[in-house]
Amino acid sequence: MSPESVTAYGMATSGNCHKVRLLLEQLGRRFDWIEVDSANGATRTPEYLAKNPNGKVPMLERTDGGILVESNAILCWLADGTAFLPADAWQRAQALSWLFFEQYSHEPYIAVARFIRGWTAPDSPRRADLPRLIERGGQALAVMEKHLQGARWFTGPEYGVADIALFAYTHCADDGGFDLSVYPRITDWLARVRATPGFVPMPVVSDDVAARLAFSQA
Repeated sequence: MSPESVTAYGMATSGNCHKVRLLLEQLGRRFDWIEVDSANGATRTPEYLAKNPNGKVPMLERTDGGILVESNAILCWLADGTAFLPADAWQRAQALSWLFFEQYSHEPYIAVARFIRGWTAPDSPRRADLPRLIERGGQALAVMEKHLQGARWFTGPEYGVADIALFAYTHCADDGGFDLSVYPRITDWLARVRATPGFVPMPVVSDDVAARLAFSQA
């Protein structure tokens, strides 16, 4: 029996949401995608909050009404019983350790720097945080670069959930002011991820956001 169809709620240009879409596509899973304009308050409506009181995307809904939130939890549920999540308990724990690393030591710096440079005004007070974010995000990238000295993937011997999680914001880290050219192993790993079967790219940001990014880099 094929897995049930699910409904994914997300913002396509969000790395956390793209994780979910990428795995769904690579699994060949039937799903409906509902685009949620979280930047303009769509996650704060009474209807959305009734399903997810935390008011964030992504969110996954089953046909029985069951709701699952938090991007990496969604990845693990979708990947359970597939090659994307190791069956061996030790190796699975290693993969999970990278998921926790991504949310605690990676995303809060690399994704937030991208948001500040792309979605805030050039005179926003939040831009004062960028030097610290660049420093801490660089530390996370250095940890990844070191791991890749002796490994091709983060999930284990093969590609899987940890690679999807880390790809989400690493591949667009330059939007946040990070120079990925100084991390050759990460660059090679990103190319390997893009070459995996069923890979779909994250949509580019809208023209107005791109213009702000270009202005902030001037």
